Amino acid sequence: MKDWFHYADAYIKECDWKDMALIKICLFSLGVFIGTLLPTRRKKCILIISSLVYVASYIPIMTKFVKSILSSREKLFQ
Repeated sequence: MKDWFHYADAYIKECDWKDMALIKICLFSLGVFIGTLLPTRRKKCILIISSLVYVASYIPIMTKFVKSILSSREKLFQ
């Protein structure tokens, strides 16, 4: 398993923002596809869980992004 994380880290270092956007679009499409296959009685539970996972992952991502912006602006205006 360690090797897979190493490979993923190496791949990410080679990616630019367009590659990352394609990965996100791909994963989003997979999520929509899986969502359409769910039985109606399970959709509400899955919607709640996926919303919690989204918020739990979005906050740290955006925190890091905002810190990066602020750091870049500091360097730019010095």
